[in-house]
Parts: sequence; C-alpha cells; structure tokens
Amino acid sequence: MTESGETRLATALVLASGVLWGFYWIPVRALADAGLGGAWGTAAITAAATALLLPFALRGRGVVLRAGWAGAGPVALGGAAFALYSIGFLYGRVALVALLYFLTPVWSVLIARFVFGLRTPVLRLVAVAIGLGGLAVMLGAGGGAPLPRGAGEWMGLIAGVMWSVSSTGIRTGPALPPATAACVFAAGATLTALACVPLLGAPGGVASADGWAALWLALGTGAIWWSGAIALLIWATARLDPARVGILLMSEVLVGAASAAILAGEHLAPLELAGGALVLLAGVLEVWPQRRATPV
Repeated sequence: MTESGETRLATALVLASGVLWGFYWIPVRALADAGLGGAWGTAAITAAATALLLPFALRGRGVVLRAGWAGAGPVALGGAAFALYSIGFLYGRVALVALLYFLTPVWSVLIARFVFGLRTPVLRLVAVAIGLGGLAVMLGAGGGAPLPRGAGEWMGLIAGVMWSVSSTGIRTGPALPPATAACVFAAGATLTALACVPLLGAPGGVASADGWAALWLALGTGAIWWSGAIALLIWATARLDPARVGILLMSEVLVGAASAAILAGEHLAPLELAGGALVLLAGVLEVWPQRRATPV
C-alpha cells in the first residue's frame, strides 16, 4: 500500500470512528432499559471488551512490562475518562455531555502551558478564550450560573479534563501495541465503572436485568466500540497529523447531537447551540497547524 493510500485509509477510519461514537449513547441507554442502569451498563460493556481483547493483548505483555506505569497508566486513565463519558449519557442530554467532553482542547492548552511550561501561541490562547466563553454561554443558557446542572454534565466535563491529562501522557510516554493499548484502556474503564456503581446506586441493578438481552448487547457494544473501533483508532492516529485527527473526531459531536434530536427528542436551546458552536470552533483553532511549542 502506498503512503497516500495508507493516509486515506487512516483518515477514513478516524472519520468512521467519530461517526460510530456519535451513536454510542444508543446501546448505553438500551442496556439501562434492559435493567443495567447506572454504571452497571458501562461496566458490562467494558468488561466484555477487556475479555475480548485479552488474548490479543497478552502477546504484547512484554511491552507493557517494559513501559511500566509511564506507558500503561495514561492509557488506563483514558479508559477511566471514557467510562465517565459513557455513564454520563444516562444522566444528561447527549449533545451537552458530548460538548462538555470536547472541551478537551482547552484543558490540553492549559496543561501544556502551566504543567509543562511550553510557550503558548496566540491562536491557542484565542482557542482557550473561545472555548471557555462557549462553556459559559452553553451552561448559562437557562439564566442560572454557568455550571453543570446534573450528574451527566459533570461527568462529561470531568471526563474531558481526565482525557486531556491522559492524552498528554500517551503522547509523551512509551507506546503500546494497538490491541494491548485497547485492552488496558478497557480495563481502566471497567475498574472506574465498577467504582461508580455504589456511588450512583442504580435501582434494580444486575438482578432485574433481562439476562440474555443485556449480555448480547454488552458483548456487541464492547466488540464494536471498545475493541474494534478503539484499536483501529489507535492505529490510524499514529499515521495522521494530530490536527486532522482532532477535526475528524468532531463528527462525534455532530452525529450524537443529530441522532439524539431525531431518536430521543433531545433538542438544544438557541443559546446552547451557540455555546456548542463556540466549543467546536475552539477545538478547530486548537488543532490548527502551529509552530511547535517550546519551553518558556
């Protein structure tokens, strides 16, 4: 395969991943309807993904041991972030949870500046200002304080911060093979979801679930989203410019908002739409090609 062909394939995979994750809220809510409410559904999905990936991941166990916490820790933290993001769909509107999560460019810039002491280009500062402004407009649309109003919105916001820390560690730490990284990612998500179970206290829990329906749905979701899509995304992102990856993945927000509006009747108010547009604009500006940042 020529280099241009590989680039086109990687681009298509990243775009397909963004579109696919835009529909992820559907099986999460379907599992809740089957009886796996609260964090139980996400725990079942990610545990299934971990089990499916484990045989492939064991081939790279030597790499994990050599990489140590510096290699596996950030990947597991990324899984923890995605677990909160997943659970958040049960407690908030899909579009708002996704938009709050996609504030990650703002947190990434702040981490680079204040943790690593990197010089921040003007366009990055503009992106931070626009992103925080969009956050204020979006959360203050109802006339109250510009703060998350429910558990789902808080989970989306916290997940975005955690993913920013995770992605920074993934970029700077030792790389893991795709299948191994996906397994560590899913395992981190499983542990986080299980830790959230007693905190959320979903009524009914596992005992009331429609056993076979929930099992097959969890296995299918874990296989498609957490195993296949994550492993392919890891492969593709290593072959593309980060700016292209960031912009392509924004398809997740657009597809999620549109699908939730059509299928669940979740519509955003005009001010929420305006704030969300500013958040997406901040994401585009943050990934816009820049000269490499240097220490102050």
